[in-house]
Amino acid sequence: MADPSKPPLRVGFVLLDKFTLAAFAGLIDALRLAADDGGQSRQIHATWRIMTPGAGVRMASCGVQISGSADLQPQTEFDYIAVCGGNDYLDEKPSPLLSEYLVRAHASGVRLLGICTGTFAIARAGLADGRTVCVHWNVRNAFEAQFPGVRTSVDRLFVDEGDLITCAGSTAAIDLGLYLISRHCGRDRAQQAVRHMMLAGIRAPSLPQAHFRHDMEKVADPRVRKAMHFMEQQLDHPPTLPALARYVGVSPRQLERTFTAETGMSPMRLHRIMRLNYGRWMIDNRVSTITQIALDCGFSDAAHFSREFRSHFGVAPSRYRQVQNTAASEA
Repeated sequence: MADPSKPPLRVGFVLLDKFTLAAFAGLIDALRLAADDGGQSRQIHATWRIMTPGAGVRMASCGVQISGSADLQPQTEFDYIAVCGGNDYLDEKPSPLLSEYLVRAHASGVRLLGICTGTFAIARAGLADGRTVCVHWNVRNAFEAQFPGVRTSVDRLFVDEGDLITCAGSTAAIDLGLYLISRHCGRDRAQQAVRHMMLAGIRAPSLPQAHFRHDMEKVADPRVRKAMHFMEQQLDHPPTLPALARYVGVSPRQLERTFTAETGMSPMRLHRIMRLNYGRWMIDNRVSTITQIALDCGFSDAAHFSREFRSHFGVAPSRYRQVQNTAASEA
């Protein structure tokens, strides 16, 4: 039975070095707005505590500093412990202090939240083996290389495995916060946060991440991998082959030859497929008009996008949207 003397939702935040500010801020602000009436920020219905183990402040990847408790607080004070990571995920050295703390928390029944790359720290503590975790598509390869015994998902905003909830980071952390608020404080509290944050609504965890990446598992050449990462960042403004080659540091001819050997297609063709996959994701999730989608995917106009879409997927984007809408209404 719940203890009436305690708030229904208590979250401890562990900030890692170079944590992602947007993910942390989105989650904690959702809690703040649900915790009190009128946005007054009193910790009534939800409470939170910030921990920056080993230091009085922690610096986000953008340079903003957040102050917190230099000591890890007793895990029994929390219902959830949110581990917030960011650009430190390539550091494969575990923190014994943090790992031991997370293991104790897990053993005592405290649920763990992996926020952005905070899931790496949870996996380093051995608490994700054999599980499915949600990671951002941009770090999936690095995660799988470090933790081959953990299944990854980039097709959801977050994954709830009962005692472990992991999210892709960025704005998905807001959705996770609203999910927890609905569970522990009631849907009215969650809707209150939605209104204050001027959101359109509460997104379901099954909503997929914007998926357009190409599988790099079999790509061994670091120059090709670097080029593909650059291409993922340039969907709305496709770079020329010379610009791509300059970014990688090779000649255009050498890049095209190496790229084709690794992927079976030219850089420009693969980038076009990435952009079309992004366009299909936007249609699947009812984002904007076909014309706006075409522009957001780097095509000159809707007609160009439609020709390429039909050629690749075998159906015009307008017809594809119509079929998707019909299927959704019949579900």
